[in-house]
Amino acid sequence: MDSTALPDVEGGLFDAHLHIIAPGFPLIPNQGYLPDFFTVDDYLARVRPLGITGGAVVSGSFQGFDQTYLLDALARLGPGFVGVTQLPADTPDDVILDLDSKGLRAVRFNLQRGGSEDVSQLERMALRVHELCGWHVELYVANRHLAGLRDLLARLPKVSIDHLGLTAEGFDDLLWLVERGVKVKATGFGRCDLDVAEALSRIDAVNPEALMFGTDLPCTRAPREFSSDDVHLTLATTAKSALAALRSNALKCYLPNRYSRSRVRP
Repeated sequence: MDSTALPDVEGGLFDAHLHIIAPGFPLIPNQGYLPDFFTVDDYLARVRPLGITGGAVVSGSFQGFDQTYLLDALARLGPGFVGVTQLPADTPDDVILDLDSKGLRAVRFNLQRGGSEDVSQLERMALRVHELCGWHVELYVANRHLAGLRDLLARLPKVSIDHLGLTAEGFDDLLWLVERGVKVKATGFGRCDLDVAEALSRIDAVNPEALMFGTDLPCTRAPREFSSDDVHLTLATTAKSALAALRSNALKCYLPNRYSRSRVRP
């Protein structure tokens, strides 16, 4: 992974979207697909040149409602990392609060691949977890499907959308949500069927606090894996947010009590 001329961000980069797939924990085939293992050690070796000091470990479709792998990963990664999980709607409050105490910070709805709770439970769960412990909801959803969801998403307290929303179709709906405070992960560029540079620039112009950089490693099922060029592209196309997309936007979202504005060291 080439790290040529990567920025020197005070505190290090925050990887807002990564997956850990470790032996010994439950995996559920998704449409016949099971990923290769990608352990904490694998992840740390891959991102060492990037200077990543924290991130969000996100549950994939093939991990269902299991948190055992996630808690193990967070314990191994350390306090700079948080978890994003999938939960059934009937999860008791005390279970959610316990997960919060162990570093989980959001619940995911995977509309693209499945494996999560049904979208009919989205509003109720989003309001409940936010009231309980300040969590937000994260959606893996294509922009082309946002038209029927955008009014709902706009009234939720805190929302992020994965991988730039994937599609050029419906991108104006994504921008409409960005205007209303929805976060967007600058991740999964190899998954997108839109002009990534243009998408980053337009999101940044609407709300410079919206974009949150991430590697999406190990990029399961993606046509192209992450490379350090994605960091350079994010910086080159975000004139307003600049380094905020690499750290402080995500810290403000996931760890608001630890939020500190990133700066370039002289």
